[in-house]
Amino acid sequence: MNETAGRNAAAGASGLSGNGTSTGPISGSDRRRGSRAGGGTPATLFERAIAREPVPRRPLWIMRQAGRYLPEYRELRKRHRFKDLARNPELAAEVTLQPLRRFPFDAAIVFADIMSPVPALGVGFDFDPGPVVAEPLRSAAAVAALPEPDPEEAAPEVIEALRHVRGALPANTALLGFCGAPWTLAAYLVEGRGVKDFPTLRAFAAAEPRALEDLLARLSRLMAGYLVRQGEAGADAVQIFDSWAGLLSLADWERLIRPHLQTMLESVGAAGVKRILFVQNAPHLVDAYARLPAEVLAVDWRVDLGVLQRRHGGRRAVQGNIDPAVLTAGPGAARAAAGELLGRVNPTGHIVNLGHGILPATPLESVAALVEAVHGESA
Repeated sequence: MNETAGRNAAAGASGLSGNGTSTGPISGSDRRRGSRAGGGTPATLFERAIAREPVPRRPLWIMRQAGRYLPEYRELRKRHRFKDLARNPELAAEVTLQPLRRFPFDAAIVFADIMSPVPALGVGFDFDPGPVVAEPLRSAAAVAALPEPDPEEAAPEVIEALRHVRGALPANTALLGFCGAPWTLAAYLVEGRGVKDFPTLRAFAAAEPRALEDLLARLSRLMAGYLVRQGEAGADAVQIFDSWAGLLSLADWERLIRPHLQTMLESVGAAGVKRILFVQNAPHLVDAYARLPAEVLAVDWRVDLGVLQRRHGGRRAVQGNIDPAVLTAGPGAARAAAGELLGRVNPTGHIVNLGHGILPATPLESVAALVEAVHGESA
């Protein structure tokens, strides 16, 4: 599929014209959304897969599908910094919708950053290129000085962007929100920026265990409220990214992370919001994550998704998990990887995705080949 064909195929499937204009916006109130409005059959293929119901084909979306592999996104970035795009609801909505104008993905994920809600704690940050915290939290006093924010102060621009996107999406496309898990956010807040193995964070956990406990509890409450508000704004499900849990042993994970993650997930589930829990580079923790309250467990490419599904698929759906680097090898490699994944994983309760975010150097033809492979399978 060439670039123009890919765009036209996406337009036909998503209700968006090839030039990016909506051919028939459907408001959140008009859209049939059985999973959030009184039961019945879930409204989208994506929601049916979350519920582990039989589907005509597996749903597909891609982490970071709104991003640098798209030429139209790169054009926007010539005029706007990443931070400005993420903080402007209209621009964030536009970026969220860009990939759906090219490819018939089954879900849109709001364009934002895991650090978007952090200013509600009074913490300033910028990007260089990843998050850089102006004044890292390195003492018990610094943590104690953090305010207890009103949940409505957490990234209101993301909530508004979700509402914009919800009104533009057709009824058959799910909308996803997301957040960083408490430990992953704490990694940046304490370390100050992303560095290999986050040694300052791990030292802080040893030197100031009570302060770290306080910080993780604050983040858990803030993220729970933030995700619930995303559901209220129209998100059909939310993904929690726990990117740095693999730094810890299972014993330390049970002590430091599990209680806060459990509390956060329970609060979100009690509000009726579907939860996708993504853990990466932590194969020793995957079974522990599978016991947490979430409808979907998502993992990176290092984990055998078929084995994981056989162990835990009776209780939850699974998501993933093609190596993003494979797509940079071209459409043939992408098609082969998709076929191998589809052959190993039972279609019921499987959401196709990459094992991490799509890489900027990925050819559009590889994405088109992945779409064709998934759409060409009969469930």
